[in-house]
Formats: sequence, structure tokens, C-alpha cells
Amino acid sequence: MAILVTGATGFVGYAAVHRLLGAGHDVIATSRSAEAQWPGGAVKLVHGDLRDREFARQLVRDADAVVHLAALTRVRESFDQPEDYAAVNVTGTENLLAAIEEGGRSCPFVNLSTAVVYGTPERQPISEDFATAPSNPYGVTKLAGEQAVRRAAEAGVVAGVSLRGFNICGAVENRADSDLSRIVPKAVAVAAGRFPELAVNGDGRAIRDFVHVADVAEAVVLALGHAAPGRFDVYNVGATPATVAGIVAVVEQVAGVRLPVRHNPPAPEAPELRADTSRIRRELGWRPRFSSLERIVGDAWAAERR
Repeated sequence: MAILVTGATGFVGYAAVHRLLGAGHDVIATSRSAEAQWPGGAVKLVHGDLRDREFARQLVRDADAVVHLAALTRVRESFDQPEDYAAVNVTGTENLLAAIEEGGRSCPFVNLSTAVVYGTPERQPISEDFATAPSNPYGVTKLAGEQAVRRAAEAGVVAGVSLRGFNICGAVENRADSDLSRIVPKAVAVAAGRFPELAVNGDGRAIRDFVHVADVAEAVVLALGHAAPGRFDVYNVGATPATVAGIVAVVEQVAGVRLPVRHNPPAPEAPELRADTSRIRRELGWRPRFSSLERIVGDAWAAERR
């Protein structure tokens, strides 16, 4: 099957393409960056921007299914650039769906969303049935993208699945997350000496859910096989609840160094955000195989030291 993967050269995209190739699929990969390349020429790499409707039309012509990963993803940045986030995360998704509809051929469509769409519910763990209440432009635009996929699925344009990833981390083939606003890549970079210290809010005891990018890639493959015409399904993808203090301890253990930590005053934040993954385990048979903190940090550290 020919799978179109948008955002294929990003952190999650690289892992997803690697897993799809391993499952025997042909991959049409897209990237907005004109400098992006795919090592070894294993995929057809196309450069362009989904905000361009004609580019979206060209992309879907030869695709049997779509894995939509292209997005802007930084919460803090989204406050400064809300128009850009809307254009990429909403308009880009709508253009892709419109191109599929114009082609007249329904196909599986797996969309990578985010747990940020839930906001900060008090009840834990968070299930897919919880109300959505995003508190930042990033979450708002990702939810709007989800809703566009839902409408297209209900209209029979696609067989839609949305995966709400929690904190995706780790590395595949030494390709790690380069976004240092996130705790695992920043802690690993500090351990490697690229930064003098790790800033932590309060005592670092807030609990968040983490999942290895390889396990997210497996969820993508399973979702493609599960997608059904006229239906839209949503699944949480999380695996391992952990505190910042716990991550620091594992980084120190894996890297063999003491991590310098600066404790800032406590910030207003939810004390706990954990994923209920019973639905994806039950319906897709998904099981996280790589999401222990030791494996997540170990793979990120190996990528840092390559």
C-alpha cells in the first residue's frame, strides 16, 4: 500500500516512516523544508506546503492512505504566532481532506493529535470521553484539525483515526526530538554539557505521561489497519507516568553524571496528567514495548552522543 506521510522528516515522522517501511508499505514522504532529505533514498520525498491547495491535490493522487503528522507543535510559540498555527494545523489539514474529496476516492486517514486538547482535567487518568478544553492556540488548532477529520469521516470522505499523543520522546535510529522546550531532550542536552543547568518548576513532582516515539509509530500502523469507512475513532497514546524529578534521576543514571538543576518558584500547573489507554489496547491491540523511562532516556542519550 502506498502511504502518504506528511511531516515525514520530523521527529515523529521519521519514526513512523521507518516503521511503515518495515511493515512493507511504500511511502510518499512530504516536508515543508526544501533542505530536508531522506537517508538512503528509501522513500519518495516531496517538498512543499500543505497550505497550498494545489500541492495537496498533487500529493493525494497516488496515495492509498494518509498519515498526517505535519504540524506546528510548540505551546509557548503558539501564543506568539496564532495565525501561523491556524494556517498550518487547521488550513493544512482541511486542504488535504478537500484534495481527497475532490479525488473521489475514500481512504484511511490517520491524524496525529495531542493530549493538549484536553486542557487540565482534574479527574485522572484522562480518557477519550473527557470533554476537550484546550487552553492555548496550539491545542485549539489541533482540536480544530481533529474536528475537520471527524467531519470528513462522517461524510464518507475518509476512514478517520486521530491519535492523541501525550509526551512523545525517545529516539529511533538515533533520530531524537530536537525541541528543547520539552523535558527529556533538554535534560539529555544538559547531561551532555550543552547547557549549564536544567530549570524545573517547584519541586519537580508534577506527574506527566510519556511514550516512546517507536510506540507511537506502532500505533500509527495499527490505526491504519483499523480505520473503517464512515467512522472516526480517537485514541490516547501514552504509556509511562513520571515526574520531572524521576526523569532527572534516570538521566543521571543513564548518562553517569550529576544533572545540575535550578528550581524555579512553583508554576500554576496541573499536579497530574495521565493517559487512560485502555481503548487503544482493547480495540487496536496496542502495547507499548519501548516506553520505560530507562529505554526512553537511553535512546535519547544514544542519539545525543552519536
